[in-house]
Amino acid sequence: MKAFSVDVDGSVNEIEVQMQANTTYTFFGSILIDEHESINEHMMYSDANALSEKKEAYFIGEQLIIGKALMVGREGFTDLDVKISKEALESLIQTDLSDFYKSALAELSTTDVNLYRTFLVSKGSESVPLNAEWVLYTFNIADDRTKEYFLSELKKALNAKENAETFLQKMAGLALNAGA
Repeated sequence: MKAFSVDVDGSVNEIEVQMQANTTYTFFGSILIDEHESINEHMMYSDANALSEKKEAYFIGEQLIIGKALMVGREGFTDLDVKISKEALESLIQTDLSDFYKSALAELSTTDVNLYRTFLVSKGSESVPLNAEWVLYTFNIADDRTKEYFLSELKKALNAKENAETFLQKMAGLALNAGA
């Protein structure tokens, strides 16, 4: 099947893959894979170990990806040929990350946090599923002072050997309830 391999420099290569039980392991050299459904009718796979291995990060659309990615078409639970054109995919790739993202990801690379694993945050009587990627996105669009606060508190938490996911969940709660 026709798929795209996306490298950290933003280059896109069309490849042929046979989706089998070991395909993603063979592509990434890892059994820990993250799945991203951010592009309609497509599935992107990335290496869940890429953050701790300090691989480069970039965006495909608004989806933060770390390390190389494999993209296939998807209908229901069936993998198909990619439907998006190579040119359209290339136009969605942004390799320039803000200093905030670079600093936060560098700090988080020393932890075992998964950017895409959801956790629940309370907003009033409601529980909202969020993830570390959302926390980074939210603080990235904040003012400089708030970004500095986040990075400073992250460093303190990690130096104190606090759980990174617990810290991110706390920051998610602050961000979510700031707009309340």
